[in-house]
Amino acid sequence: MRPKTIFIDENEEPPSLLADTNVLLPPSQETSLSFRERYFPAATQEDWDDWRWQLRHRITTRKQLGKIVRLSENERNSFHFRNTTLPLAITPYYASLIRPDDQEHPLRRTMIPVVSELIVSPGESSDPLGEECHSPAPGLIHRYPDRVLFLVTEYCSSYCRYCTRSRMVGRRKSGGRKQWQLALDYIERTPAIRDVLLSGGDPLTLPDEEIDWLLGRLRQIPHVELIRIGTKAPVVLPQRITSGLIEVLKKYHPLWMSIHCTHPDELTVEMRQACTRLADAGIPLGSQTVLLSGINDSVETMRSLMHGLVKIRVKPYYLYQCDPILGSSHFRTPVSKGLEVYQGLRGYTTGYAVPNYVIDAPGGGGKIPLIPETVAGRDGSDLLIRNYEGKIYRYPDVIGSASPSVLQGAPQCE
Repeated sequence: MRPKTIFIDENEEPPSLLADTNVLLPPSQETSLSFRERYFPAATQEDWDDWRWQLRHRITTRKQLGKIVRLSENERNSFHFRNTTLPLAITPYYASLIRPDDQEHPLRRTMIPVVSELIVSPGESSDPLGEECHSPAPGLIHRYPDRVLFLVTEYCSSYCRYCTRSRMVGRRKSGGRKQWQLALDYIERTPAIRDVLLSGGDPLTLPDEEIDWLLGRLRQIPHVELIRIGTKAPVVLPQRITSGLIEVLKKYHPLWMSIHCTHPDELTVEMRQACTRLADAGIPLGSQTVLLSGINDSVETMRSLMHGLVKIRVKPYYLYQCDPILGSSHFRTPVSKGLEVYQGLRGYTTGYAVPNYVIDAPGGGGKIPLIPETVAGRDGSDLLIRNYEGKIYRYPDVIGSASPSVLQGAPQCE
């Protein structure tokens, strides 16, 4: 007899334990269930839904990884050079999304090391953005006049192979409150700072009480108007978005969150539910995506990701050209490819689904937007402008007129 199908609203909480074995789960939850039963048979659904359990059971060695995916020779050989590249760490939840027999699967390529990481190409650097040159206090980057980047931890639940801060994440021990206080002191004595972005590492890997303490201290500084959190937790560790965390975050509005998203395969039921909880708590959500060769560098893939984000109230914010970190050439695309992707979004879908395509300038120059040429020139007092289809239009770029005329009616449509 065919099992009965129950349609589960993607905005509802997933069942904590499925007593009815005839229920058909949404694909991502069914995958997680079969993955857990196969590779973590002693774990209960309650364990799986516990973000601390997920952190304790991260995949961090070649032996663990080899039991879950069929490693290629390229992937296996990368482990012969331990401590020379970014550490391996993947949460069980995110590992369940990786196709074990597909070496080109996008999520797999973002998480599993390859030998190419050992090849240093011209222009690459361990600190391409010059962050350490703009650090007035431990963990604090002050590049822009009115805002600072506050690196509160070096720990992530899962490590992206193209990470801008691969020089530090997973390698150093966070200084905790004692180190944070040095940064807080600098912020407090610098009244120009009105915006603080918490990043790392991933701030949401900290316990609730530490997040509460840190946000509370920042809110005590009168000139800090805005607090932002940069995280990938809703994507790689959606179990972290608990009711307890939500209650902490809600205390410190205005609070914004930037979520690191890479590919439509990440838009699972669990991830969508995590974002829904955050949005329902009044936290504006934006996405940050890195353009990656062979992973998301097509108009179709990027449009699918951006549409999926908008549907769960995540505003596409930045599309980054991949930073030239050491060993990143296999991830980087030509800028022309990024402009092609951007052009395939702008005008062809709502502006809410079009991120800003930027390069974070090497050496600490900050984010510089990249857009296709839209100003085609001038003809007399008319500005010639190019639309998304490449058609040229005239805009009367004058105020008033030497020879005013009577309005004769609106211009005709094409």
